[in-house]
Amino acid sequence: MNRFFGYGSLVNRRTHVYGGDALTVRGWRRVWRHTPLRPVAFLTAMPDPEAVIDGLAAEVPGGDWTALDAREAAYLRAPLPEGPAIYHIPEGHHGPATEAHPILRSYLDVVVQGYLSEFGREGVARFFDSTAGWDAPIRDDRARPLYSRAQQVTAEETAIVDAELARVRKG
Repeated sequence: MNRFFGYGSLVNRRTHVYGGDALTVRGWRRVWRHTPLRPVAFLTAMPDPEAVIDGLAAEVPGGDWTALDAREAAYLRAPLPEGPAIYHIPEGHHGPATEAHPILRSYLDVVVQGYLSEFGREGVARFFDSTAGWDAPIRDDRARPLYSRAQQVTAEETAIVDAELARVRKG
């Protein structure tokens, strides 16, 4: 096993050098969560037999799991039936996002930029629809990004994020 499955910022190829191929994984749901290991909310995957999520499956350069594990330090690595590993936080080790630990817009922008590039506009809608926890507080840090892998986003990308966010937060 020298492949991993990215379902958040790792879908954005601008944030890494791993390459990868689009992959859909069954049995996992993305969710916005908080853990004491990070100051803000982040995406994790939770087992859910009814769920399906899109992402990227990529080779670990040189099989160097140590470097990838360091990037994904708040997560545990688990094998998937599809072949790659998935990083996740086990149940009981995370909780809902809070005002003190919100979703960063700069992080959300990076994730959506990746989904738009890899899966198009329909893939972005699937990302929002297949992710739980949209009732979480959101900190708009676009002017001064706090996310370490923040990227420049276009006006179109910003509008897509804002429209999808408004759509899922209505329901």
